[in-house]
Amino acid sequence: MTELHPELRENVRMLGELLGQSIRRYPGQECYELIEEIRAAAKSDRRQESGSGQRLVNLLRKLSDDELLPVTRAFNQFLNLANLAEQYHGIRRKRGHQSDLMVESLGEVFERLKQGDVTPEELHQRVADLRIEFVLTAHPTEVARRTLIMKYDEMSDCLARLDHDDLMPAEREEIVNRLSQLVTEAWHTDEIRQERPTAVDEAKWGFAVIENSLWQALPQFLRSLDTSLEDATGKGLPLQASPIRIASWMGGDRDGNPNVTHKVTRRVFLLGRWMAADLYLRDIQALRAELSMWQASDELKTVVGDSREPYRHVLAELRERLIRTRDWAEASVNGETADANGILFENEDFTGPL
Repeated sequence: MTELHPELRENVRMLGELLGQSIRRYPGQECYELIEEIRAAAKSDRRQESGSGQRLVNLLRKLSDDELLPVTRAFNQFLNLANLAEQYHGIRRKRGHQSDLMVESLGEVFERLKQGDVTPEELHQRVADLRIEFVLTAHPTEVARRTLIMKYDEMSDCLARLDHDDLMPAEREEIVNRLSQLVTEAWHTDEIRQERPTAVDEAKWGFAVIENSLWQALPQFLRSLDTSLEDATGKGLPLQASPIRIASWMGGDRDGNPNVTHKVTRRVFLLGRWMAADLYLRDIQALRAELSMWQASDELKTVVGDSREPYRHVLAELRERLIRTRDWAEASVNGETADANGILFENEDFTGPL
């Protein structure tokens, strides 16, 4: 059996211990000892130790109905935590961590291609012409609750915060305490949806993926791609290049789902408009807070006149239109009368000021 990387093994051990602490608190020490006995028997069985298989079978056969659920949940929860640790370990390695680096960087890929007689001009053109589309698709069989997914995301963040050699003991203790709290919350949370998600619920889940992950990850990747391409070829990505795009079937996939009607599709579109306006609004507000400079190009001065903060002047108008667009979309979703005056409609309405 392949030996786990020491740092991965340590994270699995820590998360397992935190789960064990939660189980000892509830349902209690007796349940914890039963789970540990089953785990030890399973471990012996995997090692093919004498008589271990029968021991495990006998333990499982003796489980009462009251014992079956917490035991099953405990092993399920541990597997979730182990998977979380393994997923984080993969991310850690891609970041160039001191642990085994197995994934080539973009710079290394480009250099290898150049050594294979790909000219810088061809390499730049090929990358500029890339068209990769990620499609968020509907999964009515997805039973994992969004609340648990969010807890697991924060657990991964905690592992990342622990992955520093310069932490003070008190700082490390604070992070571990937060991890313990999250593991306990997950242990006391019902893992299974009680009702099948609707097409609108699926769309909200997809928007959450964009909001919590892709909205930051995609620009970060594109900046990295731009830098690596410029280092390799002398030219970065063209402004009009769009090598990666996000698409979605959610709310529009009518293949065998009679619940996806034109009304559902319209509502999902409106929710998408609301989500886009809200995400852009956050970025525009942050950008406006930064751009306090008074110097500007003649072209910008022609637009804003003698404003002492020309960038903020332009962004303030864009911010107001984003607020109007978000309010219009929210009212439309709720079936209320929506004021469409001044909303953003054409792409140029948004990209022009920027």
